[in-house]
Amino acid sequence: QVQLVESGGGLVQAGGSLRLSCAASGSIFSINAMGWYSQAPGKQRELVVSIASDETTNYADSVKGRLTISRDNAKNTVYLQMNSLNPEDTAVYYCYAVVVTAGSGLTHYWGQGTQVTVSS
Repeated sequence: QVQLVESGGGLVQAGGSLRLSCAASGSIFSINAMGWYSQAPGKQRELVVSIASDETTNYADSVKGRLTISRDNAKNTVYLQMNSLNPEDTAVYYCYAVVVTAGSGLTHYWGQGTQVTVSS
């Protein structure tokens, strides 16, 4: 069993900043990739950013230059530094990890979600 625990969401004014964290724990052989999805009210879940084991990153165009992903492999933790937030960023943010488990399979795990609300 692998669990992802998220923290760092909250309510901020436009132009403000937040830092999200997501820590993976459990029966992990290695983590192939981690990242963040967002789901705004009435919309589908969308990829915000991913980071691979070789530290290659892939950002949605809407967040380039404002959001930065990083990972601490020793802690199996990924962070999302969110700057210059605007109301369009309001969503539930879900951490994910693609995990190589003891059985050598690739399994996609999700965090519980953390609410980010940006007021104008």
